[in-house]
Amino acid sequence: MIRNRRLFSVLILIAVIVTGAVMAFRFLPHFSVPGAKPAGQAVYYCPMHPNYTSDRPGTCPICNMSLVKREIFGQESGSMDRSKPTATGGDATTSKIFTVAQLMAMKPHEICLLHKCKHGMCAIAMTPEFAKLGKCPMCGEDLGIVVKDAFPQGYTSVQLGAGKQQAIGVKIASVRKMALTKTIRAAGRIAYDPELYQAEEEYLQAIQALKKAETADPEIKEQASKLVDSSRIKLRLLGLNDAIVQELEQAGKPDRSLLYSDAGGNVWLYVPIYEYELPFVHVGDRVEVSVPALPDKKFQGVVRSLDSVVDPVTRSVRIRAQLENPEGVLKPEMYVDAILEVDLGEQVAVPEEAVFVTGEKNIVFIAKANDVFEPREVTLGAKADGFYQVKSGLQEGEKVVTSGNFLIDSESRLKAALEDVGKGGGHVHGG
Repeated sequence: MIRNRRLFSVLILIAVIVTGAVMAFRFLPHFSVPGAKPAGQAVYYCPMHPNYTSDRPGTCPICNMSLVKREIFGQESGSMDRSKPTATGGDATTSKIFTVAQLMAMKPHEICLLHKCKHGMCAIAMTPEFAKLGKCPMCGEDLGIVVKDAFPQGYTSVQLGAGKQQAIGVKIASVRKMALTKTIRAAGRIAYDPELYQAEEEYLQAIQALKKAETADPEIKEQASKLVDSSRIKLRLLGLNDAIVQELEQAGKPDRSLLYSDAGGNVWLYVPIYEYELPFVHVGDRVEVSVPALPDKKFQGVVRSLDSVVDPVTRSVRIRAQLENPEGVLKPEMYVDAILEVDLGEQVAVPEEAVFVTGEKNIVFIAKANDVFEPREVTLGAKADGFYQVKSGLQEGEKVVTSGNFLIDSESRLKAALEDVGKGGGHVHGG
């Protein structure tokens, strides 16, 4: 009896081992072996995790997406001429072709890409140098549109069902090209500047002295010339550019609007703008001014110069604009509200709500098929009218998340951390 029980236990143990081996073989990814020659048979792969493939339909064990059928690329005798030069500068036998195992062990400076060409999907690890060449180092074809599969460090893609999206309030918007106008608002004042008025007077006197010294002793002439130079430098430090200095020379007298205003004349407006706004403001830009005491009136002006020195305390630069004062209501030292409208032209832009600022990088989440959301790092330009100018990272027509991205960000980070732990603590560079 005891002997029969032992035999029965052994048979059960063998059955369990065999069943486990069969299940492991079924669900483990069938990776390519370096040096192997794919026969071109039909395989199935996960669109979100191309490193996982199978010889039968099913779902991805990582994200539960349905596997997609494809033909393995790489028959050496047919699809690719091995003597044809490739993007690496050599022939196909020496080009930088990567197996799945190598893709998973990419160096941080390499970019994992899925390149769709006439041969199918090429999974390649491409350095920035290769990307600049515009050729796929695997098949030699033009890259065209590539799908970046290297998520920002610490992030990965997530899949959210329709119910969960509704629960967290997910909203989607399209990346589009649009005319952007940046509005700069600042508080300014009508200039009362006796110091600048006196500096202009000194400069004009120095010019007169130099003219009188033309026939005098060379040493006296040299001193007069130095006095003109120092007076001009003082004007530049006080905020005047060469164009305004030339106008001063032609007028032959200092600008009295620096001291008082007359009806029908012009006044000077001083407006401090922050250092980061400097690239958007130029001489000749239009400025509109309103006065709190006169809310129904608007005054128009033109930016004439920008100070050459940044205020070390406020990190601002003073701009000088000349305003029309037809009725003489603008008085020196009067505070005003100034608005500058800067035309940025046609730019690729996303709503500012779509950008998740982490402090180190700017992340947006791309809405893909099958309710999948991919993190993408972007480079931003100006912020204008509730939109961010996108310098790199997005293409026109892509869909981005504008609401609910905080929770998507949390889930993406959590999933990436769990995958990182599951891989033994190594950083995941691919999807």
